[in-house]
Amino acid sequence: MSATGAPPAPRPAPSTLSVGIVAGESSGDQLGAALIQALRALVPDVRFFGVAGPKMIAAGCEAWAAAEELAVMGFTEPLRHLPRLLRLRSMLVSRFTERRPDVFAGVDAPAFNLGLAKKLKVRGITTVQYVSPQVWAWRQGRVRSMGQTCDLVLCLLPFETDFYARHGVRAVFVGHPLADQIPLDPDRSAARGTLGIEPHAEVVALLPGSRLGEVERLGADFIAAAAWLAIRRPGMQFIAPMASDRVRRAFERRIPQVGAVPRIRLLDDQAQTALAAADAAIVASGTATLETLLSARPMVVAYRVSAVTAFLLRTLRLVKVPYFSQPNLLVGRALVPELFQEKVSGASLGAALLHELEDPAHLEELRREFRAVHEILRRGGAALAAGAILDCVRQGEGVAWGDRAR
Repeated sequence: MSATGAPPAPRPAPSTLSVGIVAGESSGDQLGAALIQALRALVPDVRFFGVAGPKMIAAGCEAWAAAEELAVMGFTEPLRHLPRLLRLRSMLVSRFTERRPDVFAGVDAPAFNLGLAKKLKVRGITTVQYVSPQVWAWRQGRVRSMGQTCDLVLCLLPFETDFYARHGVRAVFVGHPLADQIPLDPDRSAARGTLGIEPHAEVVALLPGSRLGEVERLGADFIAAAAWLAIRRPGMQFIAPMASDRVRRAFERRIPQVGAVPRIRLLDDQAQTALAAADAAIVASGTATLETLLSARPMVVAYRVSAVTAFLLRTLRLVKVPYFSQPNLLVGRALVPELFQEKVSGASLGAALLHELEDPAHLEELRREFRAVHEILRRGGAALAAGAILDCVRQGEGVAWGDRAR
């Protein structure tokens, strides 16, 4: 039934597959682009339209809005963007209902995409969420609505499917496309050659986040950490890949605020090259921590939200897991240092990273554990996700896709 109580309009029978897709920020753009390429390998004339980043657009997605528009986080931070986000969602519901894609794929951005998927599902559109929301970590009650909202959840982490199975939600572990993109043994020499860094330099990568809000909250502390380390390790070099022009400008504005700062070389994107070239990294919690793990580099992870969000997380005890960084969640113990909220400072970040670098036994443990995780996640993730989406479409239509396409 539709939202108005009438049966959904009959789905037209196009000669090719059409996919409505909405991705949030740069990490979603990466995943979305890989998914587009994998689906096109299976259905060459597939069409894509929705919310896309530059990589998805380059892969052939018709963009109605930019993925960067969904780059908000926390409990309270999205409130000031709510009118804009509601207008965007309303526009998408209208356009997707008009275009009638064979499947809607929400890529990450669950706070936005799950609400959108719910509205599309009642209109008879098959819905898939690619990247599970962290319902296993906090606000676990959300899982009860997942099965009603999504026909399929595609999980990047191996332990997520067990959680969904216990609640009767269809979910498939597809691995992480980044694990396929990043080699098991990153070539440091080649990366340094690309960036013009001498072979024996000591290099630290700074990854303060892809969201503007993250950089505004963490940027000054990351810069201060570089200053703290440079005093204790003269000659240490710093590189900082910037996810977008807006992020770059926000980070640059914070450099004069810190004072005596060593040269920090800013890069346009190139996060994977920067990590391959680096000896270690200071990283904002998120997908970049997984990229650092897959690059086999020691790291310190920082996470800071608004004061109100932090208060709610602590007071309501909404977080159900002991760690917030993906490396620690994946290995199930405190393998890398995590600094949250008021514990984040230039000195604390610098000291934690220096401690990592000065412990050879721990560095060897990191390499061993990181490689084991890399091998688990290296499953041809984009291709598995594309196959699972086509299976979902077939089951929803009750016919084999190849027969329908003919």
